[in-house]
Amino acid sequence: MHAYTWYQWLLMFYLFSFFGWIFESAYVSILKRRFVNRGFLRLPLLPLYGTGAVMLLWLTLPFQDHLVRVYLTGVVAATILEYITGWAMEQLFKVKYWDYSNQRFQLNGYICLSSSIAWGFLTLFLTEVIDRPVSRLLLSASPFVEILCCLVVSAFFAADTIASVRAALDLAKVLEAMTRIQGELDELQVQMALLKSETSQRMEKVKDRAERLETVMAQKLSPLLQKRKALLSNMDFYRKGLLRGNPSISSTRFGAALKELREAAWGRRAEDR
Repeated sequence: MHAYTWYQWLLMFYLFSFFGWIFESAYVSILKRRFVNRGFLRLPLLPLYGTGAVMLLWLTLPFQDHLVRVYLTGVVAATILEYITGWAMEQLFKVKYWDYSNQRFQLNGYICLSSSIAWGFLTLFLTEVIDRPVSRLLLSASPFVEILCCLVVSAFFAADTIASVRAALDLAKVLEAMTRIQGELDELQVQMALLKSETSQRMEKVKDRAERLETVMAQKLSPLLQKRKALLSNMDFYRKGLLRGNPSISSTRFGAALKELREAAWGRRAEDR
C-alpha cells in the first residue's frame, strides 16, 4: 500500500462510505421490495463502512500477503467496531439502528456470527480487489482537485451529520415523551375503571363525587391525547428519513412508541406495508 496524504485518507473514507451505502441500500431494498435510503445520514454515505475500511487498511498493512491473517483481522476488528458503534448509538439515541437479536450466536443484538464472518470476506474483497483501483485513482488525481473535493464533501457531510444527530436526539426525546404519556394514560384508565367499579357498588353515596372525578379525569386525559397527537404529527424530513431508512430499528424500552412513530412516518399503519 502506498503512503497516502491526509486528504487522500479522507477521500478514501468518503468513497468507502459511499460504497457501503450502495451495498446496504441495495441489500435492504431487495429484501423490502422498495427503495430504502439506508443509513443514519440523508446523504448516500454510511460512515461505519468508511471508518471500518480505513481502519482495516491500516491494520492489515504488516501482513498484506497473508490472506488468512487479513481475513481474521477483518473478522475481529470489524466486529469490535460494529459492537462499539451499535452500543454507543443506542445509549445516545435510545434505539438500535440494527438488531441481530433474531440471529443465532448474537451478542446483545449488536453483533452476530454470520455478520462477523461476512466482515472477514468483505475485508479480503477490500484489500485484494477494491483498494487497487481506488489507490490508482487517488494517486493519479491532482492534489488541488482532491483537496477541493475534500472541502466540498466535508462541508455537506458535516451539515448532514449535525442535522441527523439533532433529529435522532429529538426522536429519542419524542420516544421518551410518548412512552411517559402512554403510562399516564394507562394509569388514568385504571383509575377510571376503579372509579366505575366503586360507583356501581356505592351508587347513591358516591354518585356526585364520581361525576366530579370523571370530569377531572377527562380534563387530564384531553391534553395528554393532544400532546401525543402533536408528537406524532411533528415529523420533519430527517426524522422520517431516520425511520424509513432504518427498517430494522428497534427498542425494548420504547417499542410501542417507536411503532407509532414508524407508522406516522409512513402515513399508514405498519401492518399494511
